[in-house]
Amino acid sequence: MPLIERIIQFTGKYRLAAHLIYWMSVTLFASTRYAVRDMDPITIAQLMYFFSLGLFDIWIIAPTTYFLAYFVLPRLLTGKHYYRTIITSLVALYLLTVLSRLSVVYLLEPLVRRRPFSQESVPEIFTDLGSLFFNYFFQAFSFASVFIFIKLLIDQYVVNKRAMELEKQKTDIELRALKAQLNPHFLFNTLNNIYSLSILQSPKTSPSIARLSEILDTLLYRSGKMYVPVSQEITLLQNYIELEKLRYDERLVISFEHQMEREVAIAPLILLSLTENAFKHGAGEDAGSPEIRIVLKQTGDRFSFEISNTFREKVDQQLGIGLENIRQQLALLYPETHTFETTAAQRVFTAKLELHLNQQV
Repeated sequence: MPLIERIIQFTGKYRLAAHLIYWMSVTLFASTRYAVRDMDPITIAQLMYFFSLGLFDIWIIAPTTYFLAYFVLPRLLTGKHYYRTIITSLVALYLLTVLSRLSVVYLLEPLVRRRPFSQESVPEIFTDLGSLFFNYFFQAFSFASVFIFIKLLIDQYVVNKRAMELEKQKTDIELRALKAQLNPHFLFNTLNNIYSLSILQSPKTSPSIARLSEILDTLLYRSGKMYVPVSQEITLLQNYIELEKLRYDERLVISFEHQMEREVAIAPLILLSLTENAFKHGAGEDAGSPEIRIVLKQTGDRFSFEISNTFREKVDQQLGIGLENIRQQLALLYPETHTFETTAAQRVFTAKLELHLNQQV
C-alpha cells in the first residue's frame, strides 16, 4: 500500500490524533527555532522555556491555519461570494493578528521579561500594520501553507481514487450489460436439438447435455471476473462449436486451430461473441455449404484471434448489435492495446482481433 494511502487511512480513522501529531511537530520546529538563537549551552529549564514559546506560537498559528483551510479555501475554490469572502477574510485575518499581538504584549511578555519595560498601547498595536503582517501573519501563513498543501494533497488523492472507483463500477455495469446481450436463441435452439436427439435415443444426447452444462457453468459462474484463463475460453468455444454442429449436417465445414505458448488471461466471452456472430450470419443464413474457420494464436504478449465465415446475403448484417457489442467491450477493457478489423471479400467475412496482453495466470 502506498505511503500516502496509509497516511490517508490514518487521518480518516484517527482525525484528532493526526491533527495533534501535526501541531506537535510544528511546536517542536518552532521550539528549535528559538533554541538556535541561543548559542550558549541549553539547560533543561531553557528547553522547557523554548517549548512553552513554541506552544504559544501554536496558539497564534492554529486559528489562522484552520480559518484559511476550512473557511477561506473552500469558498475560493467554489467561487461563491468571491468578493465577500475576500473582504471577510482580510478583516478576520487582521483581527487574528491583532489578537496575537495583544496576547504577546499583555500575556507572554509580562511572564518572560524583567520589569520595568515599556509596552505598546492598544491603539499602537491596531495601527502597526507592518509589524502585524511581517511578524504575525507572515509567520502564521508560512505554517498554514504547509497544512493547506497537505490537506489539498490528501483531498485530491481521495477525489481521484473515488473517481477511479466510480469509473470501475461504471465499467463493470456496462460490461455486465453487454455480456447480457449474448444471443438467447442459442440456448433455445440447443435445447430443441437435444430434445430431438433424446426422442431418437441418439448416443449424442448425453455428451450434448454435458457440453451445455459446461457452457452454462462457465457463463454463470466463471465469467464474472475481469479476466479469465484463455484455456477456459478455448474449452468454451469447443463446447459451443460441438453443440452448434447438431443443427447442421455434413454440409457445414468448420475448423478450429489454436496455438498457445503459455497460459494467459483475457476478457471473458469476447471470443464466444465473435464465434456466435459467425454462426448466426454465416452458417445460419447460408443454405449452401457454409464454412467457418477459426485460428487462435498466442506468442509472448501478443494474442490474435481470426474467424472467417462464408455468407450468401449482404454483409451489412455483420455490423449489427453483435459486433457493436464486441467493440464496446474492447474499448472498455483494452482501450489502447487492441486492434479489431473486419473485412468482407468474395463472400467471406473475416473478423480479426489482436491484443497486447499484460495479464498472466
